[in-house]
Amino acid sequence: MKKLGKKGVFDQLGALGIGIATLVITLAVVFLILSQVGANTQVAADTNATAAVNTLTAAAADIPGWVPLVVIVAIGGLILSLVALFGRR
Repeated sequence: MKKLGKKGVFDQLGALGIGIATLVITLAVVFLILSQVGANTQVAADTNATAAVNTLTAAAADIPGWVPLVVIVAIGGLILSLVALFGRR
């Protein structure tokens, strides 16, 4: 296992921020695309496509609710690694 110094722990915090920002932007784009596809399938009166898009949107709607939990767990892990780093000294 690779040992991290103070700098390594804070570098992980930056990587966490970039990862979370990427996740949020990707989810926003996906939901925007799904809403546009849903609107276009309703205009074309394709009920199967509309039902599929609505099902996918409903299934994907749970994902943003997990983002805060992922952030809390990751920050908790970083705090524990800092405590362990300073506790050894």
